[in-house]
Parts: sequence; structure tokens; C-alpha cells
Amino acid sequence: MTMQTEQQNDYITPVPNATPFEREWQQLWQDIESAGGRYQYVQQQLVKNGFMVDRQPVDNMSPKERDRYKKALKKEAAEEKILKKSAWQAYKAHHIVHLGHQVYWSDDTSADKWDIKNASNRLIENKLPLLNKHTELADAVNLTVPQLKGLCYQRDVATNLAYSHFTIAKRNGTARQIWSPIPRLKFVQRWILNQVLNNLTTHDAAHGFVRGKSIVTNAAVHSNSELLIKLDIKDFFPSVSWRRVKGVFRHAGYQEQISTLLALLCTEAPRQVIKQDGVTYYVALGDRALPQGAPTSPALTNIVCLNLDRRLSGLAEKLGLRYSRYADDLTFSFTAIESAKPKSKAKTTIKATTSTAKKQADTQHNKLIGQLLGSVHKILREEGFALNNDKTRVIRKGNQHNVTGMVVNGSGVPRVSRQIKRMLRAAVHNLESGGTLRADETLNTLSGYAAWIASAEPELGHSYLARIERLQVQQETPA
Repeated sequence: MTMQTEQQNDYITPVPNATPFEREWQQLWQDIESAGGRYQYVQQQLVKNGFMVDRQPVDNMSPKERDRYKKALKKEAAEEKILKKSAWQAYKAHHIVHLGHQVYWSDDTSADKWDIKNASNRLIENKLPLLNKHTELADAVNLTVPQLKGLCYQRDVATNLAYSHFTIAKRNGTARQIWSPIPRLKFVQRWILNQVLNNLTTHDAAHGFVRGKSIVTNAAVHSNSELLIKLDIKDFFPSVSWRRVKGVFRHAGYQEQISTLLALLCTEAPRQVIKQDGVTYYVALGDRALPQGAPTSPALTNIVCLNLDRRLSGLAEKLGLRYSRYADDLTFSFTAIESAKPKSKAKTTIKATTSTAKKQADTQHNKLIGQLLGSVHKILREEGFALNNDKTRVIRKGNQHNVTGMVVNGSGVPRVSRQIKRMLRAAVHNLESGGTLRADETLNTLSGYAAWIASAEPELGHSYLARIERLQVQQETPA
């Protein structure tokens, strides 16, 4: 119950609570627009409040008249300076003006040469929100313009961020950096995900974070394989810069201004956390990119990788392989060919034939692997990515074929390994018999394993989930 409440609180709709000063500037900007602009507003106010001085030649004035005239001009100039400053503050409260270091911004919303032809039609075809001005985006995500600017602004050194930082351990023992957006930004990113990104095209080979697909559908592509080749893209999310993300929104049909804001909302600079004199500083280490922890990042990688998936699918088809991608995991496989059993031959002949066939198959497979890896390296480089050579795995026939955590040996459906099932069965049985969990186990981790099993074998997985839920109730019920 607690977990559900926390999750709901993560996505609370932000309230556009403008400060008293912001409300004052917003009202003033409405007056400025009614006047026809800042210059017109300043001139009207000078006349209205009696500060406007009629210009006259001073040659025929007496010294006293000249002195009064100069004092009136000084009062007019002082009042004009105050009015211009207020008008500028009102303009900034209703406009973006500047977004930080190395971010180009213009309040001009006129068309440019990079705009897609018939952009509005493309937005309508893709069922995307029609947004032409920053104020329309701010209204759509329930923010004031200053709040929107604050979430987008690029600071090389910041004492406060719209992200909370923590690390989780990888399998190899190193730390994975997670940057989780604060509730206000998370709501905005969820809006972008649901209203924009989920309506854009991805390749059929992409299975990670795609509606209707999962680790099971990804693994199912490679069932009954004779050869399995698993590759990994190095620094996957950090490789997608905010300018590449901006290109996604431009290609979708949005103009420069909206595309810039959407890209900044979905990205953040990689940062180092430094503490000095009791103050925590977040120092940017490079250009903004997709943060691991933002709800928009996985969908954006799928869209960015559309051409990559097309090229790798074409390569796989050319080499007679099957291909799928789950986030940064690339998997290729060669379908196993069932050979007919010999009817009546001596055992020695069968062994010799089998051995020869295996050597020939290994030679063909090695040649295939070489061709594949060379081409994948080239394609990834051309698409702005790099291969993580340390994670390249070639698994041949006779070994366990594991794809995104699922065993795919044979022609059956993907399934969780027997080791995991045995471990879960033993742990649940031990608890039901009055025993205790190991130091590295909790009921939540057991629930995770059960849910994992349920994704491939629903009946078995849900039976474990029901048993674990009963154990949780028993633990929460006072003796």
C-alpha cells in the first residue's frame, strides 16, 4: 500500500503557483500587450502620469525656465527608466529570453529552413499536441513560464537540480548512476512520453519499453538457436545528446522553439557531486544527454535507434540471422537445423561424421561471427554509438542460451532458468515451514522473482506470488 502511494505521489500534477511578483508581472504584461508593446506602454504611462515633457528649444528660455525644463526632463528620464525596467521584468515573466550556457534560444517563433514541410499535418497524422509557443507548452504541462524555464535552464555549476542522484550496483560490481527527476519534472516527462513519444514510430526489432512487448517477446525471437551472439552498446543513454533528442522532436513536426524546450526537459548534463564548505555542488562534466532514471529516456532511445534497427535487421537478414534489441542489448541468433538421424551405420562412422560436421559448422560460424562483428562495429559508429567489447558473448549449441534473463534452448516458449525456480521454491517452502530467509533475501526480492517467472509462465508465477502474499500478511499480523 505504501509503495502504491509513493508511486502516485511521484506523478502528482504540478500546481502553477505563481509568486506575488510573478502574478504582478503577468498582469503588467497583459497591459503591455494591450498597449501594443513595451515602447508604446512606456510612452502611454509617461503621458498618463504627467511625466512626458514637450520638447522645446532652450535658446529663448530664461535661466529659471531652462532649469525647470532640465529638471522636468530628468524626472521624465528617471520615470522612463523605472517603466522600462518593469516592462522588461514583465517580459521575462512571460518569455524565456535565455536558457543558459551553449543553448541557443530565440523568442522568435517564425519559420526557419529546418522546419518540416506541412509540419502541422504531420503532427495531426501522428496525433501529437499542436504546440507553437512556449506559453502553450507551459499551459499543457500546468506550469508557469518561469517554472518551465527553471526546469530547462542549463547550469554548468548548480547547487540545486531537478533530479535526485543515487547509485545502484551493477552485476560487475561497479556503480550505475541514476538521476531520478523530482515530482514536478517527472510529471512533465510523463506527459511528453504519453502525449508525444508513444505516438512516434519505432522498429519492430525494438522490444524494450515498447507497449505490448517485454523481455519475453525479445527472448522468443531467438528460441531454438544453434548460435547466439549477444552484444552491448557502450554508454547507451549518455550517447544520446540533447541535440539528437531535439532532432527527434523536429522530425516529428515541432518548430525550433518547442523542440528545444522538449529536448531540454528530457535531458540533463552528466554531473559530478562535489561538497565544499558544507555546500553541495553539481558540476557538469559534458553536454546534456539522456539521464538513466527519466521516464522519457527509454522511449527516446527506441526512436533515435529507428535507423540503427533498420540497418542491423537488414544485416541480420543478409547473413541469415535473427535480430532483436532490448535497450542497449543487441542479440543475433542462427536457427538450429534439425538433422535426420542415420538409419544403420556403425557407431564409429556416426562419431566421425558428427565430428566432421561440427568442425565444418564451427568454421562457418566463426566466419559468420567475424562478418557480423565487423559490420556491427561500422554501423554503430556511423549511428553515433560504440560497441562494448567486454560484454560480447558468443554462445554455441550445447550451452544454455539466455536472452534478457530467459532460457531459449529448444523450440518451447522462453522460460526462467531451473536454478531460479529451485531457489524460489526452496525459499518459499522454508518460510512456510517456519524458517527464515537468507541475509541477501527479502519478501520483496522473492516477489520480484515470482513476477519474473509469471511473465513467461503465468500459472506457476502467480501461484508463487499468492504464497508470498500470504507470508507477507502473516508477518504483518501481530502474534
